[in-house]
Amino acid sequence: MADEAEVLGELQRLRVRVPQVTGALAASVDGLVLAQDTTGVEPEGVAALTAAALGVAQRLSDATGQGGFRELLVRGTDGYVATYAAGGTAILTLLAEGRVNVGRLHLEGRRSGTRIGELVEAAVADPPVRARGRSRARTAPTDTPPPPDAPAPASTDSGLPVRTPRPGLTEPTLNPRTTR
Repeated sequence: MADEAEVLGELQRLRVRVPQVTGALAASVDGLVLAQDTTGVEPEGVAALTAAALGVAQRLSDATGQGGFRELLVRGTDGYVATYAAGGTAILTLLAEGRVNVGRLHLEGRRSGTRIGELVEAAVADPPVRARGRSRARTAPTDTPPPPDAPAPASTDSGLPVRTPRPGLTEPTLNPRTTR
């Protein structure tokens, strides 16, 4: 995904602009932490809860005809939890003190969400090439259509594809460990 250092830098700049923000977290919409600048909370748990809340917020927004998800604000007795869309694949969650200026929180949260979304989308559009040792693995392009005489891929009753071995290749087998 996005370069963690760049996303973390954006979270830290946001915390400087709004000093009442006590924590900031960028995560995928699936609840995986991309970068975090928090203390006193478990980032993985917050990211997972945010993803769950995002699903409910999206359904509520759709059911009421309000359009796509943009933001969610939860006010507790001791402060706020604000979640903002960060592009189409990420979310930004901010924790703030109860005395925060909510208008300023929204303004800066929206700006940072837009920036983080751009960083994530740029990383998805141009993924880094990872190499092992001196050689690089090369793969065939995935957008080439199969030859016209190729058999249709098998699928299960649910429509999911079934992995079939390519001709000439054998499937690896796992050998159980023997006691020593």
